[in-house]
Amino acid sequence: MPLPAAHALRKLGRDLAIARRKRGISTGDMAERLFVSRDTLWRLERGDPTVALGTLVTAAFVLQLHDRLANLAAPATDKLALGLDERRLPQRIRRARS
Repeated sequence: MPLPAAHALRKLGRDLAIARRKRGISTGDMAERLFVSRDTLWRLERGDPTVALGTLVTAAFVLQLHDRLANLAAPATDKLALGLDERRLPQRIRRARS
């Protein structure tokens, strides 16, 4: 995993832990709501990349942050795509044959 992505994942985990604590949710209660063990929750909050994406999405939902997650790759936030007209985007990207 690229180092910047690992740093972003660790920050995301820390932010989820802070959001959970601000809402007064214990690790046991949060793990129960996520249908995972407390160990998995701790790994999520440490930014472990092996935690399932579904667990991350469920945690965002429990913490009422899922709307932010839904806009993660929205065109308005994708600087590279800002200059591209969506109507001209190809339906498929195929690798050039060698």
